[in-house]
Amino acid sequence: MYHEIAEDLIRAIEAGTFHDKLPTEQQLMKQYAVSRNTIRRAIDVVYQRGLLRRVQGSGYFINQTQLENKATLNLSFGVGKKLLAGGILTSKVVTFDRVKAGEIDLASRLRIDADLDLYRIFRLRYLNAQLYCYEQAYYMRDVIPFLSTDSINSSILDFVRDTYDIEISSSENFISQVSLEPDQAELLHAPVGTLKMMLEQVSYSKNNVPFNFSRTIYDYPGLNFYFHSAHLASN
Repeated sequence: MYHEIAEDLIRAIEAGTFHDKLPTEQQLMKQYAVSRNTIRRAIDVVYQRGLLRRVQGSGYFINQTQLENKATLNLSFGVGKKLLAGGILTSKVVTFDRVKAGEIDLASRLRIDADLDLYRIFRLRYLNAQLYCYEQAYYMRDVIPFLSTDSINSSILDFVRDTYDIEISSSENFISQVSLEPDQAELLHAPVGTLKMMLEQVSYSKNNVPFNFSRTIYDYPGLNFYFHSAHLASN
């Protein structure tokens, strides 16, 4: 229940329903007819997404800086969630086939069997019709036995959630600068060796089993990477 409330609050924040602060816990309890504990868990989800600042004794304030930057990749949302404010992502599939984990050196990286069958999807993604990134993604077929053509042209993770009831519980993110190889340079219409930012991600389901690995090379002007972190107070 708290996840649905959290998503509803996120939509309201992005729509500008709350201009400066979130309503009080009491107001939200009344609005959603749930307990204080449920509201606190929902607020914590929104906070972890980087959309709120907590001020002791004053409540939760909207993080306007994160909302206003239209070219920000919010890693706090997790893979497959809202990527950029105010944008529509479309895809052009370059490769859609199957490979073994050992063929592409992912067996040791993900601690999986070298004979494990993977879906391989390479695609160019466009934000509001402008080239945004080149994504190379792999999905474990023992967890996700089927991907539809429609899903690889839109949101694969939405399909995985709706079809298999699998959502990402955690992910590892590695950001690095890479030099474009010939095949990458051709697809991105850039000279070989051009430096680009790359995000590698490993996605885990609720039982901590990896089911997806991706490398995404970004090619969007003025793109920023945002990640929210919360620090525990020390004694």
